[in-house]
Amino acid sequence: MGPLTWHGDAVNTAERVLAYGGGWLDRAGELRTDPARLSALLTDATTVVLPLWRDRCLVDGNGPVRLTAERASLVRSAAGETVFLGLDGDAAVFAADLSALSEQSAVEMAGVARAVDVRALVGRLEPGEAAVQAYARGLLHWHRQQRYCGACGAPAVAGGGGHVRTCTGGECGRLLFPRIEPAIIVLVEAPDRPERCLLARHAGAPEGSYSTLAGFVEVGESLEDAVRREMAEEAGVPVTDVTYQGSQGWPFPAGLMVGFRATAMSEEIRVDGVELLEARWFTRAELRERVAEGRPLGRVDSIDHQLLHDWLAED
Repeated sequence: MGPLTWHGDAVNTAERVLAYGGGWLDRAGELRTDPARLSALLTDATTVVLPLWRDRCLVDGNGPVRLTAERASLVRSAAGETVFLGLDGDAAVFAADLSALSEQSAVEMAGVARAVDVRALVGRLEPGEAAVQAYARGLLHWHRQQRYCGACGAPAVAGGGGHVRTCTGGECGRLLFPRIEPAIIVLVEAPDRPERCLLARHAGAPEGSYSTLAGFVEVGESLEDAVRREMAEEAGVPVTDVTYQGSQGWPFPAGLMVGFRATAMSEEIRVDGVELLEARWFTRAELRERVAEGRPLGRVDSIDHQLLHDWLAED
């Protein structure tokens, strides 16, 4: 099986891209250590600024705005942080955080209609556009959460085009980088026929709502170890044949979702009653019936949606 893809419900075996992947930017890492060049790019007439407010894109009738010239300069002057995202061809692309303003003030300053979570726009955006907006969201969120050094408590200042913060404590001075929080997400297949997959209702989910199983990777653990531990802890299901399927950036705020398939060693299920309230085996016919009834198989922008649809397509 090839890498996973997401683009609506379509699968393109030549170019497989999950939501928030496939961004078109050249991240141009070498420019992050060239403050003079970055400063010049900030005032270049072709430079684009993406404004965000408290993790939300600022949008007009055509979607997330890309500001240039005077409007971009105005937004930068009011931004708490402005970070370099990369190059779109010859044009530099920055993201500016207007979170210190009220929502109304941010909207008026950017000359837009409203602020919207990028996850609510995915069905209307090209994958690359969603990827860039999610990238900007994740990086600016990190800056708001990392204002101080976690070791000594001194203020931390941004550098490297917004990709590093430096502790200002004289005896500390450590470099702080954006955190990535890896999580595994798994489609577990039954050991025997009929072919079935394991889905669960998570705590807080409505009655009758089922999804694949997932969990965060712990310190000192491989991804495969995390799959085996999470399936045993949450569902009481030991698994084997753990096979990588694909990954998805999930900067909400800092996740990396890593998709796997695995085969259960037993059909017995014992949910933990804390993270999972119930779990059961589903045949492909049962999942197709749920789709026909209008029940979604996972979030449309999430890798679990594709894991399930790929499994259905194999029949």
